[in-house]
Amino acid sequence: MSRVLFLLAPGVHLLDLAGPAQAFSSARDYGQAYELHYVGEQEEVPTAQGLPLRASVAWPELTADDLLFVPGWRARTPGNRTKFAAGTLRRLVDHHRRGGTVASVCAGAFALAEAGLLNGRRCTTHHDLQDELGTCYPHATVVHDVLFVVDGRVVTSAGIASGIDLALHLLATRHGPGFAARIAREMVVYARRNGDDRQESVMLRHRGHVSDAVHRVQDVIDAGFTRRLPLAELAGAGGVSERTLTRLFHRATGLTPLRYQQELRVERAEHLIGHGATVEAAARAVGFEDARMLRRLRSRAAV
Repeated sequence: MSRVLFLLAPGVHLLDLAGPAQAFSSARDYGQAYELHYVGEQEEVPTAQGLPLRASVAWPELTADDLLFVPGWRARTPGNRTKFAAGTLRRLVDHHRRGGTVASVCAGAFALAEAGLLNGRRCTTHHDLQDELGTCYPHATVVHDVLFVVDGRVVTSAGIASGIDLALHLLATRHGPGFAARIAREMVVYARRNGDDRQESVMLRHRGHVSDAVHRVQDVIDAGFTRRLPLAELAGAGGVSERTLTRLFHRATGLTPLRYQQELRVERAEHLIGHGATVEAAARAVGFEDARMLRRLRSRAAV
């Protein structure tokens, strides 16, 4: 029996907690011996979303086979970064010293850093907090714009839903990628992402504008980026002329519709290649006739 202990801070984000908890609970349903525990410095723990949680103030005895998770919390102001007393932070260090794994989601990295566990280690956190983590804890090496970072038995992940990716990675490490894929399917997770996948996909990076027409066109491209999308079809979806669409799209995203589609294809192809597909197979899967264009676009992105 392995224990998975979640250390809950006041203001904890529900999805930071619920995502990994669901993954290990599902693993238990599929025959793996996991026992989940929820502890805090107080029995009633308020959440960022307003739903109070009940936690134990008594810690179970942990062994080297057990996992200790620190889910993140609402951390909008600098004074709200460190959430735990010194004695609690020592428990994190003691567990790691005895051979256990310590993991964090989002702002939980600040607890690991405050405990000294990130000194001399690579780590990450939510993209809004990365700069501050590096400034406050200069002995940590903060890796920007990745989903999670594994450095020995210290594992840190980005914000919110990336805790699911982290949990699936830990399950894959313990029980094999096939088992982790089974849990991802059970959780209706679209794809099990690698740690070095970007925190913000192309679909998110170019959505910060307020043009309804461009958003409608992006919806069409997002849903069908593997097929040929004539400009006339896209303009019709946006309710504008082809010339107007090109102008509006570039103003809103900095890209042409074709370049946006290509970025989506490359991003998906990179994911497939990272999971074992050949460049040729990945190219055809995302809509290229062969791998030449994919190689050209990947080279351009690497410059």
